[in-house]
Amino acid sequence: QVQLVESGGGLVQPGGSLRLSCAASGSNFSINVMGWYRQAPGKQRELVAAVTSGGSTNYADSVKGRFTISRDNAKNTVYLQMNSLEPEATAVYYCKAHTYRDYWGQGTQVTVSS
Repeated sequence: QVQLVESGGGLVQPGGSLRLSCAASGSNFSINVMGWYRQAPGKQRELVAAVTSGGSTNYADSVKGRFTISRDNAKNTVYLQMNSLEPEATAVYYCKAHTYRDYWGQGTQVTVSS
């Protein structure tokens, strides 16, 4: 059983930055992919960014050039650096880890507002 603990959410003004962290523990299998998803009120959960254990990354078109995902395999931790935040980024951000199945974190709220 994998436990995911997210941190780093909060309130930020438009144009500001936040860094999310997600630490995984308890896995007896290699975590192949770690990623961040978000769900805004009334909308479906969507992929923000993902990174493989080998360092390959994938981003949603809406965040390319502004968000950066990175991973520390030794710590089983994934980070999401979010720059130039816009109000449309307001959502609950969830961390996901994939071994032979998916595991989800509890979510962290990101609010972009003046």
